Amino acid sequence: QVQLVESGGGLVQPGGSLTLSCAASGFNLDYVAIGWFRQAPGKEREGVSCISNFDGTTYYEDSVKGRFTISRDNAKNTVTVFLHMNSLKPEDTALYYCAAARWLGYRPLSSEFDYWGQGTQVTVSS
Repeated sequence: QVQLVESGGGLVQPGGSLTLSCAASGFNLDYVAIGWFRQAPGKEREGVSCISNFDGTTYYEDSVKGRFTISRDNAKNTVTVFLHMNSLKPEDTALYYCAAARWLGYRPLSSEFDYWGQGTQVTVSS
């Protein structure tokens, strides 16, 4: 059974930091990519970052480059993907989701992410 469980959201002041976690299990972890997405009220969902568990290749949206870092930690039958968020801005406020896609050697399209977590809220406000 595929499971994606996010944690780590919360309220943080502008300029602060937060780390999100996504524990993924239930599929072939050797050929999976885990992505972070976010959706703010009234806006479209957007991809934030993605990592290949096959070789560690990472991708970032321009709006978070230099501020967010994605990493992974493999344990038996589970991979935990972290999104380290620094220099947070009010516009980073959103519901953050992690999702899993098959890794085929390129950054998966949003439509290729088949499994989604429930989401964790990040609010950046003073």
